[in-house]
Amino acid sequence: MTNTPETAGQGLRWGILGAARIARSLIPAIREAGGEVTFLGVREPNSERAKAFAAQWNIPAVGSYADAIASDVDAIYNPLPNDLHLPLTRDTLRAGKHALTEKPFTLNAAEAAELEREAQAAGRVLLEAFAYRFQPHVVRIQELVRSGAVGEVRSYRAAFGFPLNNPDDFRWDASKGGGALFDVGTYAVNLMRLLLGEPQAVSARARWTEGGAESGVDVGLSAVADYPQALASIDCAFDWGSAATQRLTVIGTQGTLEMSGVFHSYTDGPSTLTLTTAAGSAPETFGPFNAYAGMVAHFQRVALGQEAALYPPSDAVAHARVLDALYASARTGERVEIHGS
Repeated sequence: MTNTPETAGQGLRWGILGAARIARSLIPAIREAGGEVTFLGVREPNSERAKAFAAQWNIPAVGSYADAIASDVDAIYNPLPNDLHLPLTRDTLRAGKHALTEKPFTLNAAEAAELEREAQAAGRVLLEAFAYRFQPHVVRIQELVRSGAVGEVRSYRAAFGFPLNNPDDFRWDASKGGGALFDVGTYAVNLMRLLLGEPQAVSARARWTEGGAESGVDVGLSAVADYPQALASIDCAFDWGSAATQRLTVIGTQGTLEMSGVFHSYTDGPSTLTLTTAAGSAPETFGPFNAYAGMVAHFQRVALGQEAALYPPSDAVAHARVLDALYASARTGERVEIHGS
């Protein structure tokens, strides 16, 4: 009997595609949220690595990607290289399973729109896995901006980068959808949209690997997005310093919000958000939190019909539209206007 939302109780039965590092964060999150991981789908099911991974995480069944999608699960988590997001998420939806797909959702907005249509046709939940959005500090940042705590926003600045030193990592491969914007810059774009809505236009510049804009990937990218009353800047890179750098500054007519580590999906220690106004600085401290579990819990409640989706597939399509414009600008050097569908 398939464990449908009608029979699943408080959680869902999950299949995981691949044994990527990020899967090691989602498996405990699924269990914390009341779900069950019952199938591991991998490229080489008979490999010792796959068997060891399944044993380590106590996953009872191992097979191919197709086996996982066809198995007796309710939902599939897809953290595979970016070029595999569209085909395997599409297969998941056509098999009648809910789909949680890592960012970037797809390689372009046209592909994202295709998945949106597939989810609508299947009547299944489809979510781009931006877990950071479920962090309490991100919810609080949205509350402060929307309440006018900083006045009217005039400037948004966000940066996310880290040193990617493994030359064999798929993120260096243009054919697999590599590049800094897709991997880390997308967070800065996503939070920008959460706080300011959709930009009117973007202007971007990038540093490219061998092959340049034609066949290389962006090692670093910087951009400005135009809003009616504000400018938003994002910076991302694979060659910054010796550790990850994450910074946010929102400047308004009445104050400033600042935070480091803003895009972490899992925090194991306190983090601080600071609001500075004419009255002085008001820091707020947030304790450890697993936003992966928060994301999975929300996903499951939506699948079970217990609440509405905070981020429907249309949001992922709009997000991909901005990424398309940023890459177009970085490749041509021209300002690119953004038009909704």
